[in-house]
Amino acid sequence: MSTGMVAAAYIIAGVLFILSLGGLSHQETSRRGNLFGMVGMAIAIIATVASEQVSGLGIIIAMMLVGGTIGAIVASRVEMTQMPQLVAIMHSFVGLAAVLVGFSSYLDPTSHLQGAEKTIHEVEIYLGVLIGAVTFTGSVIAFGKLQGVIMSKPLLLPARHWLNLAGGLVCIWLGALFVGADSAAAGMIPLIIMTLIAFAFGVHMVMAIGGADMPVVISMLNSYSGWAAAAAGFMLSNDLLIVTGALVGSSGAILSYIMCRAMNRKFINVIMGGFGTTTGGGVDAEAGEVVATSADEVAEMLRNADEVIIVPGYGMAVAHAQHPVSDMTEKLRAKGINVRFAIHPVAGRMPGHMNVLLAEAKVPYDIVMEMDEINEDFPNTDVVLVIGANDIVNPSAQEDPNSPIAGMPVLEVWKAKTAVVSKRSMATGYAGVDNPLFYRDNTRMLFGDAKDSVDHIVKQLVD
Repeated sequence: MSTGMVAAAYIIAGVLFILSLGGLSHQETSRRGNLFGMVGMAIAIIATVASEQVSGLGIIIAMMLVGGTIGAIVASRVEMTQMPQLVAIMHSFVGLAAVLVGFSSYLDPTSHLQGAEKTIHEVEIYLGVLIGAVTFTGSVIAFGKLQGVIMSKPLLLPARHWLNLAGGLVCIWLGALFVGADSAAAGMIPLIIMTLIAFAFGVHMVMAIGGADMPVVISMLNSYSGWAAAAAGFMLSNDLLIVTGALVGSSGAILSYIMCRAMNRKFINVIMGGFGTTTGGGVDAEAGEVVATSADEVAEMLRNADEVIIVPGYGMAVAHAQHPVSDMTEKLRAKGINVRFAIHPVAGRMPGHMNVLLAEAKVPYDIVMEMDEINEDFPNTDVVLVIGANDIVNPSAQEDPNSPIAGMPVLEVWKAKTAVVSKRSMATGYAGVDNPLFYRDNTRMLFGDAKDSVDHIVKQLVD
């Protein structure tokens, strides 16, 4: 394929990527957005592989088949509840690829750049490896936390901020040594040392972030992976990779900002150490007693209600309760009851997690509302059914200035006439903060597996 045809294909792919991002911004157009993205990526891969500059075509195709097969098998076996883990580990691959491309580009024997061009190329390599290394180890740790193999509680080392500052200053010094190196052998030493420091920083950065901040971490790593891809594009002189990386990096950064606003957090505070650094002061025993209920009673409440709001959380995902919840919604709407869903921006373990689960269960898009759209409707709601959510419905965020989540925007479910909370136990949420909602006079606790509870409710609604 000629250079002109490759450039034209890259332009088409770039436009499709932009359309993909636009489509993914709304639930109704998300399928179309995914399709645009897949077609754009297919065009980009075919154009790159078929270009005149590519050699070893047989090996490339073989590796693509191996990688594609592995990816297809893994993706087909991953459950919707494990999507955050899959996203995190995919980010790590992007970071590792940037590191390998950086080293390969630096050791390329065919490169004969001189003067300013050589300096600029080495700066590209250094930054690409730095960003890629941080993305790689940070994403691996994020995967471990989401998977439960690493504790979600933040690891706060003594003088951790000074350690980060010292690591950053050392990396700057090593960068000066790398760019000014007389030979490739001399430049490899600072490059390798910087890579090891960046690996350690990625581990330290995510280990210090509390579990409740994981949605921000996922979007943040998404941004990092985009900038790592853009850096790889500069190293390879690939315009499309630069554009694609910039799109992913900027959109991830914007999403991180939105997530931080949704939690009343500053991005720098998330990096410095997230929720979970303290466990809160506990709930005053005089605040009330827990009132347990049964699925039969909840079914009767729902049957007699006019307005119902369902608040899904990660517990619904773990219990695989989205399909029974969809059935329950259908039964209630058939009885003339107005049922809507309230989605908090950081519900679940990644942005949009609950929206994806509900879409999978074929819940109509028009009854799935964002927090800002529905929060003022809770006082006029007969029954709010909270399924597996905790921190996002915690009134301490508004009422306790000493709470670790003070100021965080939450769904004001306690203002409804009755709030039913479906939970396995009285355990705290991912932020490790007690929830006084459970002790409110208008709150009823429905203990047990969410799927079993909702299944029983559905049966009672049919009878």
